Amino acid sequence: MKKEWKEEFRVSGEDLLARVKALIHEGNATKIIIKNESGHSVVEIPLTVGAVGAIVAPVLTAVGAMAALLTKCTIVVVREKEEPEP
Repeated sequence: MKKEWKEEFRVSGEDLLARVKALIHEGNATKIIIKNESGHSVVEIPLTVGAVGAIVAPVLTAVGAMAALLTKCTIVVVREKEEPEP
């Protein structure tokens, strides 16, 4: 049984790209959502194990472009954890 939980990080636009790269390299996130100051989702990045290598370069390019436009944003990280069955 898998349990899903979310973490939120508030970052400035200039720190956005570095933070997203770090989260991708951690390897335990299943999805990263970037929200603008108003709380609206700007982009959702699915991070399935097999697809990470194929999507990283174009996604990081897009995140870099967004970082130039956003002054403050929120990164929501969705993670899953295996729980033992009772």
